[in-house]
Amino acid sequence: MNCSAASEHPAFPSVLDSGGDPALSIVVPLFDEEENVARLCQQTISVLEKLGRTFEFILVNDGSKDGTARVLAALAAADVRIKVVNLRRNYGQTAAMMAGFDVARGQVIVAMDGDLQNDPGDIPVLLAKLDEGFDLVSGWRKDRQDDRLRRILPSRLANRLISFISGVRLHDHGCSLKAYRRDVLEGLRLYGEMHRFMPIYASWQGARVAEIVVHHRRREFGRSKYGLERIVKVILDLIVVKFLGDYSTKPIYLFGMTGVLGISFSFAVFFYATYLKVVNNVSYILTPLPLISIFSFMMGVMFILLGLLAELLVRIYYESQNKPTYRTGSTINIDQDGVRLGSGPRNRPGMADPSPGGASPAPDR
Repeated sequence: MNCSAASEHPAFPSVLDSGGDPALSIVVPLFDEEENVARLCQQTISVLEKLGRTFEFILVNDGSKDGTARVLAALAAADVRIKVVNLRRNYGQTAAMMAGFDVARGQVIVAMDGDLQNDPGDIPVLLAKLDEGFDLVSGWRKDRQDDRLRRILPSRLANRLISFISGVRLHDHGCSLKAYRRDVLEGLRLYGEMHRFMPIYASWQGARVAEIVVHHRRREFGRSKYGLERIVKVILDLIVVKFLGDYSTKPIYLFGMTGVLGISFSFAVFFYATYLKVVNNVSYILTPLPLISIFSFMMGVMFILLGLLAELLVRIYYESQNKPTYRTGSTINIDQDGVRLGSGPRNRPGMADPSPGGASPAPDR
């Protein structure tokens, strides 16, 4: 990577800022990787030192039951650039990754796996792609070194399904090796197994997303923590992501339309039952159609009421925290401390505002 070119880009400050923050943060979640973590640190730090940028290496121990915590303590004692977060128990990869993001101080954050299957040598390639103006760069394990039947085939099917439903076309949503600009992660909270959907969240917020081919190596030590059961988790998480992306601020559209369809179906069934009675002399008690009509009507009304309750919850969620329903990229000749439409008197000059600019406060770092 050309360090001189990188230094001209705002994502890579040439000096520490006033708070002493590094230019780059590497976040790695770990679970039972005692045999891999020392080699991971050695290889990654060797690559980072050649970049000529300040960095921090954040290792998140996700409740490992082997000697991972002991090895991490020794590594952190030998190099202050290595930061360690020990979680009290195993929370899963998504939660461990969020724990690393919450303490990361870099202007650019790179996430990767701790099993040595991701190649640290690809980090400069990711950063170079960010230099082209992208906000998030995701790795594509084109030549994946995993079991073809248990890992590769289900992954390809899942990636096609995710790309089709989300509209974000990536070959490899599940690759942990990704580079993010810090503002892409601001205010982002992930749950379940949703770390693989971060490019989707970022794209929906207007971020420019790119994908590049990265190396993938065979696992030498330890064993994979994933099995075929994660397919069900991915499908369920994808349903949540689709709902949040399309209806998080307008749930009445989903529940209301479902209710309207249910009521319309009930009327159609009722008219058909009436037609059978009038034309063919088929009694209502000889067909289940009247009951189907009644239940469809009741279900339709219930869905509409659920939509109204969801609308109330959405307004409570946003207005109680003064959260905007949009994200601003940049402004020109706008006084951020001035009066904001729709925010009430709390944002007027001279009055206290616990969340400057009306945006949700970032996590305490």
